[in-house]
Amino acid sequence: MKKLTLTILAALGVSACAQSPSLQVPSGFKVNVFADGFGQSRHLALAPNGDVFISDPGRGEIVVLTDANRDGKAEGRTVFASGLNRPYSIEFHKNWVYVGNTDAVVRFPYKSGDRKATGPAEKLIDLPEGGHWTRTATFGPDGRLYVSVGSTCNVCEENDPRRAAIWVYDENGKNGKVYATGLRNAVGLAWFNNQLYATNNGRDQLGDNLPPEGFYKVKEGGFYGWPYCYTTQAGQPQVWDRDFGRKTADTCKNATPAFSLVTAHSAPLGLAFYTGNTFPAAYKGQMFVALHGSWNRSQKSGYKVVMVSPQTGKVTDFMTGFLKGQTTLGRPVALAVAADGSLLLSDDGAGKVWRVQYGK
Repeated sequence: MKKLTLTILAALGVSACAQSPSLQVPSGFKVNVFADGFGQSRHLALAPNGDVFISDPGRGEIVVLTDANRDGKAEGRTVFASGLNRPYSIEFHKNWVYVGNTDAVVRFPYKSGDRKATGPAEKLIDLPEGGHWTRTATFGPDGRLYVSVGSTCNVCEENDPRRAAIWVYDENGKNGKVYATGLRNAVGLAWFNNQLYATNNGRDQLGDNLPPEGFYKVKEGGFYGWPYCYTTQAGQPQVWDRDFGRKTADTCKNATPAFSLVTAHSAPLGLAFYTGNTFPAAYKGQMFVALHGSWNRSQKSGYKVVMVSPQTGKVTDFMTGFLKGQTTLGRPVALAVAADGSLLLSDDGAGKVWRVQYGK
């Protein structure tokens, strides 16, 4: 791994970010700051013309970043929309840009190259507030809109069927129905080769090592375990949550396990498949996941980007250095493949967007 020291200029959200992390990436890769100065740098999305959109929920904004001179640093910054209620996800579809606010999915008129909204937000879907606050909306290859909402609790039986689930809607927000259940907080959603993939945040209060965090291949009608079960071995039958003590162990026979696991409490958030052309061939089609980091573990876990094989589930560290000992220097959130083939990573601990490129 090649060690690259990068200075974090300001402490935005995490006091330790005044220190300088030593970010480590595989040999041949380089890291630089693509943009900084955010209150909360969260979800990333690539616009049809190559502009980079990012949500800043603390400020209620969607921001557009541009790199006209193609030097790998965003010199342009425009607020596309403001006054939003904790916006998280951003998705482009036809002549619209869709935004997942914490209480609704809305959309704005959009044509390629727009850097300011040309019309007001149109509310499509009302969503429940509270609990896990992020709302992720993404379009599938079938042209339908898939929306995930997290739970209200650590472990409980929800009264609202939209909670701890993924729902699917028409592109205008109509005809909503449940698509998959048993996902406590599936912040990361991405389609690849006609398969929906999801990250998930497992329950707490079972100690340092249970349950491991999981990555899932999601199918319509699938049940993924929470709150009754969890995966302890990738691809193996789920384990009944005796601590919760609801239902019976037989319930877990119908729970689809995670295909890949990482350390408990590491909080996987965004994911992206590498579809660019500048990384070595071995990285093509691999799944990259941002681990935001633990808050309730005796030895912190996460705080890095991992690469996951969608075929085997093998997990490999790709970008580390956001944790120095037990001191937090940054918190990875979301990933996107830029038009130049680089991989962008938002870091809401430092209020930055990092850029990883190979050989440049």
